[in-house]
Amino acid sequence: MSKISWSIERVAKTIDHTMLHAHAKEDDILKLCREAIEYKFAAVCVNPIYVPLAYEILRNTGIKVCTVVGFPLGSTFKEIKVEEARRAVEEGATEIDMVINLPMLKSEKYDYVEDEIREIKQAVGENILKVIIECCYLTDEEKIIAAKIAERAGADYIKTSTGFGFSGAKIEDVKLLRSVLSPSIKIKAAGGIRTGEQAISFLEAGADRLGTSSGTQIIEDLKRMPSEDS
Repeated sequence: MSKISWSIERVAKTIDHTMLHAHAKEDDILKLCREAIEYKFAAVCVNPIYVPLAYEILRNTGIKVCTVVGFPLGSTFKEIKVEEARRAVEEGATEIDMVINLPMLKSEKYDYVEDEIREIKQAVGENILKVIIECCYLTDEEKIIAAKIAERAGADYIKTSTGFGFSGAKIEDVKLLRSVLSPSIKIKAAGGIRTGEQAISFLEAGADRLGTSSGTQIIEDLKRMPSEDS
C-alpha cells in the first residue's frame, strides 16, 4: 500500500460532495449534507431544485452549496442558462458548475461560447463559476481552446467532466489544462474518482477540487493508508 503525502483534512477540503442523480430524493440530500458536515468537505453539489434545501441545512457551517447549470449537455438557450445561474444564487448557491455550449464549441462559434460564459459569470457576480468542458468529447486542441475561452470569459475554475459523459476525469487532462491555464485559474476534476489513491493522484497532477459522489469512501480509504510521516 502506497503512502499518502496529503493530510486527510486537506483532501477533504478539496471535495465537492456530489449528488446529481435524476432520482435523488430529499432524504438523499439530507444524508449528503450531513456527511459533508461530518467530513468537513468544501461543498455539496446538488441539482438546482435542491439548492434551497441544501442551503437551509448548511448555512453557518462554512460548507458551500454548489449547483449545476445547463446540465449535463450544455446545449440549451444562453438566456435560460443565465437565468438558471441567477436563480440558483438567489436560492443560496455560491458555486455554479456550468456546462460549456459543446455544439457551439464544436461548430467553432467561439464568440458565442465566450459570451455565454461571460454573461453567466456576470449573473453570479463574486460567486464561484466552474466551467465544465467535458473533455471526453474534445480533442486536445479543443480542450485548450475551451479552457482559454473560459479563462478569458472570467471562469474561476475549469472542470473536466460532468460525470455523465462516456468517460470522466483523466490525469492527462488535468496536466494538460494546468499547463495552459494561468496560475489563478483553478481546476476541478470530476467523474469516476472513487478511491483515496485516485484522489491524491488528481491533486498531485494539479487539480484544486474533486467532484465525486464517493467523498466518504475516499476519506475512509485515506484513513487506512499510512502517511509519509508514519
